[in-house]
Amino acid sequence: MLKRRSLLAAGMASTIATKAKAQSSNWPDRPVRMIIGYPAGGPTDFPGRLLQEPLQRLWGQPIVIENRPGASQVIATEAVARSAPDGYTIFLSASTHTSNAAINPRLPYDTINDFTPIVNIYASPTVLFTGTGQPFRTAQDLVAAARREPGMAFATSGNGSSGHFALEMFRKKMGLELTNVAYRGAVPALQDVVGGRVPGTFSTLAGAIPLAREGKLRALAIAGPQRAAVLPNVPTLEELGMGIPDTSPWYGFIAPKGISRDIVERIARDVQGLLQDATIRQRLIDQGGIILGEGPEVFAKRIATEVADNMVVAREANIRIE
Repeated sequence: MLKRRSLLAAGMASTIATKAKAQSSNWPDRPVRMIIGYPAGGPTDFPGRLLQEPLQRLWGQPIVIENRPGASQVIATEAVARSAPDGYTIFLSASTHTSNAAINPRLPYDTINDFTPIVNIYASPTVLFTGTGQPFRTAQDLVAAARREPGMAFATSGNGSSGHFALEMFRKKMGLELTNVAYRGAVPALQDVVGGRVPGTFSTLAGAIPLAREGKLRALAIAGPQRAAVLPNVPTLEELGMGIPDTSPWYGFIAPKGISRDIVERIARDVQGLLQDATIRQRLIDQGGIILGEGPEVFAKRIATEVADNMVVAREANIRIE
């Protein structure tokens, strides 16, 4: 009897495995849903729209973009976590995915264990900006002024934003007293920097590049590991001896845990191939982007490392959303 049960169990397992293999080999045979946790037109939405048509050509199926903004993409992330891991729901996530884990103790999902990273598309560097009406010409000028004026105000797009994390890391690295002035988004924060009401900000290049091109913002340093192609003369903080861990927001595809490895590798391979296309690359670079193309293992390692690093910074700086 036991032997018969074992044979039946083995047979069922083999049938399930064969069915899963068949499903992944036929993928996709119906439309694929791409969930995005921010509104249309923003830096997270941009790569989704850019890759939508070429991926549709490769996959032979429509890709339906579903913008679900709110709660720093927690609403969208929860929807993905609860979706079937069949490859027909993919999540175009921003790096808010890792900062949320550090500052929100009540997330309705596990940032690491409920998801499978697929491919990291690109990053937009965090940049140290000042208004062109300020006297600072270099990052050293700003640091010297901050030492003379303890408590200098710095604008950020909100508590727990990439700019806020960069500010706290920079403050600790340089031994400065800086005050976080948290705004409701990057637009009002940048407006007050342009207007001279706040001396400086750490902001995502993708959101600030129009103002920089118009001569309303002065870039002093790149907070990421390399210079930006659209700001070739702006040094990195690392070059200046002021280096901090990279807080550059990234944008990549993630899926619910349990998705077939074959589908993960197919999506990653197809996206990486498209990132070699000259037109697509230039569109991303023009947005201030740094092309990554990180595969599943590298992307997963990045997420785990960022969650750990962000938790340390959040604890030391008391960054928390209840």
